Amino acid sequence: MAKRIALVVVIVAVVASIWYLDSMKAHVGSGTGAGAPQAINVGSSGTESSTVSGSGATSPAASSSSSSSSSSPSSLSAAQAIAAIAAADEKAGDKPAIEIADPTGFVNASSSFRLKDLVGKKVILLDFWTYSCINCIRTLPYLTSWYAKYKDQGLVVVGIHTPEFDFEKDINNVQAATKQYGITYPVVLDSDYGTWSAYGNLYWPHEYLIDIAGYIVHDHVGEGSYDETEGIIQQLLRERATALGASSSSVSSSDVNVKPADLGGIGSPETYFGAARNELLANGARGVAGTQALTLPDSFNENQLYLGGSWNFADQYATNNAAGATVVYHYASGKVYLVASGAATGTVVEVWQDGKPVTASAAGNDVHDGKVVITSSRLYNLISNADGPGDHTLKLIIDSPGLEAFTFTFG
Repeated sequence: MAKRIALVVVIVAVVASIWYLDSMKAHVGSGTGAGAPQAINVGSSGTESSTVSGSGATSPAASSSSSSSSSSPSSLSAAQAIAAIAAADEKAGDKPAIEIADPTGFVNASSSFRLKDLVGKKVILLDFWTYSCINCIRTLPYLTSWYAKYKDQGLVVVGIHTPEFDFEKDINNVQAATKQYGITYPVVLDSDYGTWSAYGNLYWPHEYLIDIAGYIVHDHVGEGSYDETEGIIQQLLRERATALGASSSSVSSSDVNVKPADLGGIGSPETYFGAARNELLANGARGVAGTQALTLPDSFNENQLYLGGSWNFADQYATNNAAGATVVYHYASGKVYLVASGAATGTVVEVWQDGKPVTASAAGNDVHDGKVVITSSRLYNLISNADGPGDHTLKLIIDSPGLEAFTFTFG
């Protein structure tokens, strides 16, 4: 990112080069991302355009083409400045951002929302997420804070909601989640994995930073490195302000008051119930759909899933067929989460830890009087040990049939 600082500080010094490039009609922004036929490009020679598969849009920030042929090296237009940024991006090996592909719905945005309309105007933070993912949830306070702090300086956060489970395809569920987590920036539903596949993405969460010229200049997988990401956001906003002749006085040091999760205390992996991925099921047939009658053993190995009673296994989840079914998991962590669905009237689950009903100091946010009521399809916080990470045995007793258990995650 050293080129970012150089561009902000000495952009006027490269005017002569841009003037020369303009006179030679040099083409900028013609590169394409790997596997990205819908890459967003920036036009050259005094016009600023955003194209997707050959269709263009003109930004209000661009000056007329006639100004480039008559301007002197001391008068750098917005279009020329953005072309300079694009040229530096290409020289650095950065690739153009890829357009949203096959969207299936929109939250906080119209159905015509596209990235191409932001290029030349905004800095974009593109976030791949899904609302039941605890790793994604822990990044949301940073994203919402950055958006609130920097949106007036030219930052747009765009959430690409790519579901892990089928219930996350429901726009009503996504709308409820965005409201719960205070998300006011645009969210695009990617239920058919169109944009996910276009980017070759593999992870939740995964953030891409896209500069004003429409190039991906930074990406980050997973949680953490928040100071680094915010620092790059600030650099890109200063670069944008210089290019557009706008004020950047508010682009300053961080004041996001969010405590990062202690990832070092997590000693248990995400554990799936459904037949497609239940390789940690310890007392039943793994990878097999259908009903199994399971008996709990006398002892439990760490990081293994044990079920008691009659369970029906679908690809993504397991359902208890009768009241009194049990789940046991010996974990190493401070917090335990369950992604689950329940009956419309609520499926009551008793939560035990280390052989007794969970105490108030160890109960998660969704547990009250030792019980959690599973209704909507989402992530539930079962355990939040006040004394921090440790080795414990969790036991769930399900008071009625019909719980759909998808996965345990830890924090």
